[in-house]
Amino acid sequence: MHRTLARFRTLFVLLGMGLALTAPLHGVGAVTVAGFVLIAAGVVLIFVPGAASGREPVVLRCPVEGRWVPVNSPADKVPSHGTHELGQAYAIDLVHVPDPDREWRPLRKGLLAPRPETFPAFGRAVTAPADGVVVQAGDRQRDHWGRNTPLAFAYLLVEGLVFRPVLSLLTLSAGRFVIGNSVVLDLGDGVYALFAHLRHGSLRVRKGDRVRAGDVLAEVGNSGNTSEPHLHFHLMDRPRPLAAAGLPFAFRYESDGETHTGVPGGRRPFVPATGEPASAS
Repeated sequence: MHRTLARFRTLFVLLGMGLALTAPLHGVGAVTVAGFVLIAAGVVLIFVPGAASGREPVVLRCPVEGRWVPVNSPADKVPSHGTHELGQAYAIDLVHVPDPDREWRPLRKGLLAPRPETFPAFGRAVTAPADGVVVQAGDRQRDHWGRNTPLAFAYLLVEGLVFRPVLSLLTLSAGRFVIGNSVVLDLGDGVYALFAHLRHGSLRVRKGDRVRAGDVLAEVGNSGNTSEPHLHFHLMDRPRPLAAAGLPFAFRYESDGETHTGVPGGRRPFVPATGEPASAS
């Protein structure tokens, strides 16, 4: 029962905000209290998985090429982003760091926010990890400047906790302004792949298109709730993140001179290995 309720955690929060924030309009104290109760329930359910654990990882092809650093990886903790919300229990953030002599850091010195074009990941190709069908695609949101300086990161926290939830409430599109421009692929067998923070206007596909493993879907951007351009990728059991539960995945990659099948973690740089599977399994 609790897992089923957990799928609607975001809906509880949005509905609760709607009831609580409109108190001056309806003027009913009990309704306002109900709103706060729904918000509290939704927040608690953020930490409850929406699907049973123990499922074997879906082995895929890595959706990027080149040298990357895994951040917020399910290899380090689950849920990887601290929440089961939006089906991202096993999500991974991939930052492109092509220079082996450069160490990636989450924050850089300075006050001014850097332009997205100054980051190596911006504009990199995002490819299909398996054969599938596009069930959702959108790229109208702008690419904002980086939020990886101390002052800009502070703004990011406020934006992510206040502005974007309010926008989601007003537009009835939970997660849209967090995920940014995105693509969702139906990989079959109840598995859906989500690619987030894509570059404005970079989509190569549209809803209904069939794609093959390795086909370019879009480019890495800096849309949504991000500190710098990167690819956010995760699998889920439903096409809409609002009521989806996360699913584990794996792909072949090379790191520290060894080839692995799994999920890179520990912020250790990796490159995708050759001979990766062409379809979900």
